Amino acid sequence: MSIDIKLHKDDLPANLNFGPVVACDCEFTGLNPPKDKLCLIQLLSIDSKQVHIVQFVNRDNYNSPNLVKFLANKDIKKIFHYARKDLQMIKWALNIDVKNVDCTKIASKLARGYSSQHSYKALVQEFCGISISKAKQSSDFGKKDLDPEQLKYSSNDVLYIIKIYEELKKILVREKRMDLYNAAIEYLKVRVNLDLAGYENIDVWSHE
Repeated sequence: MSIDIKLHKDDLPANLNFGPVVACDCEFTGLNPPKDKLCLIQLLSIDSKQVHIVQFVNRDNYNSPNLVKFLANKDIKKIFHYARKDLQMIKWALNIDVKNVDCTKIASKLARGYSSQHSYKALVQEFCGISISKAKQSSDFGKKDLDPEQLKYSSNDVLYIIKIYEELKKILVREKRMDLYNAAIEYLKVRVNLDLAGYENIDVWSHE
């Protein structure tokens, strides 16, 4: 798939029209804020061949009003893979609860009982028949000048999300698990708040 990458510094351009459904992903310096920082947000709308990447150059003072307006728009569906971590980092950095969220990892775990593999790479292989490289996953996305391979890698992470979500939704409907999926999505905000409060690795529902 031929994709045009648009790189923006710190914020989206004003009045950028994404349409009703957008694939989203993030890159970080690590997984534990505030030690680790949000570096990139990648966005691809359902009817576009342009990936918009917001690179946060100033990570001491995130200031992204246009991006925040987009993320808070209840009329735009935003589909992540492993939304729990992305939403945690977004809330820490931008102080916002993202509205109208779906998650392919949650959908996969509820729909695909026939597999224990729920990574983005595994889902792209199954539903799109494409083998993608994750070689740049552990590279430094905090540096000022990203290399072409990093930009390609981060763009690949949104290219197939919408297709995967559509295929997983078919299974959820067929197996009558959409209500359970929707309830899990509703719980995401609580889960993110627990993570940020320091309960990321604590099961608050456990008897012990």
